[in-house]
This record gives sequence, structure tokens and C-alpha cells, in this order.
Amino acid sequence: MTPSLTLFFVVEPPVYQYLSCYLAASIRQHLDPSIELIGYCPAHRMEELDPAAIETLRRMRCEVRPMQTEGVFDPVYPHGNKIIACQQPRKTDWGGFMDSDILVRTQHDIGRLLNPGHVTCSPAASIQWKPDDLWETVYGAFDMPVPEERINLMREKKRPRVPYFSSGFVIFPQDWRSPAGLDFADTWMETAQVIDKVESLEKHRRPYLDQMTLPVAIRRAGLAWNELAENDHFILGGKLRGKPFPFDRPITAVHYRKWEVLEEAGLADDGYGALKAQVGVKRVRRIFDADLPEGIPAAAATGN
Repeated sequence: MTPSLTLFFVVEPPVYQYLSCYLAASIRQHLDPSIELIGYCPAHRMEELDPAAIETLRRMRCEVRPMQTEGVFDPVYPHGNKIIACQQPRKTDWGGFMDSDILVRTQHDIGRLLNPGHVTCSPAASIQWKPDDLWETVYGAFDMPVPEERINLMREKKRPRVPYFSSGFVIFPQDWRSPAGLDFADTWMETAQVIDKVESLEKHRRPYLDQMTLPVAIRRAGLAWNELAENDHFILGGKLRGKPFPFDRPITAVHYRKWEVLEEAGLADDGYGALKAQVGVKRVRRIFDADLPEGIPAAAATGN
């Protein structure tokens, strides 16, 4: 059985509320049923959610919870919502944030990705936007040396780089405390807030703030990074768009960004099939026409 784990993601109108339903369905289709699922929506947008999306998630044992996002970043930084989601209270030993535009493709033991004392995340696809002094500036803001380790980025494998990770799939120990007494998520937020005010990075920190601060936050928290293999977080699009999907590889999850990219890769039926298997329909907006899955009670009178 998988260790105590919650997988969570952002459920936000107009698009991510629907994509998150396919993500949840793919998790329920292929991963341990004991895993808890939570969707987080910015509190000021909860009233905009489609009741069909809320009900679809509910039928898959996934609660949609509000999170306060207004006023956290100035100016507003939507990518920062994933850090805010990581900060929310949960009861499991481990938390795993997933971007809503991810689809789990095959059955596997996700417990193998949990490494005590580590944050599991995958190398980013590339870092072509980087100024030459990025890491000296970012680590220097905390009087820390740039790590000596080097990794291969997912789409830049010829030149080893200072560790730089995608923030689209991040698994971390919930009860860890840094030397300063903060948990990992609060350390990440604190790190992001400091770097967001570094004037020399004004042209570069957005929309990369969450990713450039992730490895720094891991180190500041007293944790190490555990590299997620490409097969467990395969990023579609970019340089790979238009190329045949490698069906011969044991790819457990794809990060597709746009549904049309999933269709081009011949993977859209994976999403539709998972939703059909879990709730009886391929389209979220048809959920109220489907019978309730066994063991799932009827919704409250509000229809939500």
C-alpha cells in the first residue's frame, strides 16, 4: 500500500476545472485507491466553478477547497497558486502537487517516488531564458553558495546545468521542518517572496519565480532533491510537438499543457476513457446524466 499521500491540484475556471477532472480520473484509474485527492480553487473564484466539475470530482472522492490567493503576490502571480496550494493543511504524511494538465497513463506504484528527507521533482525542460548570473543572484540572496551538483535538463541534455526543476509535479514530506522551524511549503513561499523583490531579476523572475526558487527552497528547508525520471513526468509540446509519441516507453504520466497537444499525440482517448471508467461519462458537463458510482452518496440538494 502507498504511504499516506495526498495528491492535489488547482481547480480553477474556465479551463483547469475541467482538466483537473481528467487528472483525477487518471489517478483513480491507475494509482492506489487509498491516495487522497484535493482540488484547490482561489477563494474569490469558487462561485464561478461549474457545478458539473465539482460534482465530477466529488464522485471520484476529491473535495474542492478554497484557498486564499488575493494579496499573496504583488502584482498577482497565477503561477504562485501552486505554492499556495502546497501551503494548505493536509492530514497525510506526504503531499504531491500536480499541474492540472497532467494525465497518468499507466498503473504503477507511486510510493517508489517518496524518498524520506527529499523533495521529488523532475528536471525542467530547459532554461534558455536564464541570465548568466541567475544562480549567483538567487542563492546569494540567502548567503548560500551555488550548488556544485549538475543535472541534465529534460530537453537540454548535452550541457549539464545547475539543478533547475519543473514545479509541475512536486512531492514532499508534509511534517518536515526546516532549521528555521518552517515546513517545506512555507519555506518555498518565503523564498519566492524574497526573490520576487530582487530588482536585478525584474525582467526574468516571472513567469519562472516558482521554478527558480524551488531548488533554493529545498536546500533552505534542509532537504535534498530526488530527481523524477522523465518517464514519470513526460513533458509534451515544445521541441517534441508534432513528433510521434514514444508508445514503446514505460511513460507513467504526461504533462500536456493544452488538450490539443494531447490529441495530437494520440492520448486524448486515455483521458476520456479514464473519466468514463470512473464516473460513466467522457465529458464533464454530462455528469448529471450519469448514474452514481457504487458507494458514492447523492450530492447535497444544491447540486454541488
